[in-house]
Amino acid sequence: FSFMEKFSALGNLVLRVGIGAMIAFHGYPKFIGGVEKWEQLGSAMSNLGVDYVPVFWGFCAAVVEFFGGIALILGLFSRLSAFLLCFNMVVAATMHLSQGDSLSDASHAIELGIVFFALFILGAGRYSIDHKLG
Repeated sequence: FSFMEKFSALGNLVLRVGIGAMIAFHGYPKFIGGVEKWEQLGSAMSNLGVDYVPVFWGFCAAVVEFFGGIALILGLFSRLSAFLLCFNMVVAATMHLSQGDSLSDASHAIELGIVFFALFILGAGRYSIDHKLG
């Protein structure tokens, strides 16, 4: 690897670990929140026309945020995790905008969605379990 490729791999690692840690931290309370919290989270799917089993969708969102963040930290199933996290952010941004919130209110979810989509494209990089597994 060239000098610049090493820095690129290091940048990918910093991005994965940093954003993975923060999303896992953000998702943990949702994961342990229980049925009421999951139902509240899952009700956001109604903005996409999915009005059934909100507890299931909320549980899925909580699992993706918590364990997807951990997976990004490890660089394990990184593309799958990044894709699912991107979808979570699409749902969150859609919820904000459907409620009449401003673009500024939805911007955090949109920004994270862009980050997760970029990680989906980039993959885990050289310093990851995914890379070691081939």
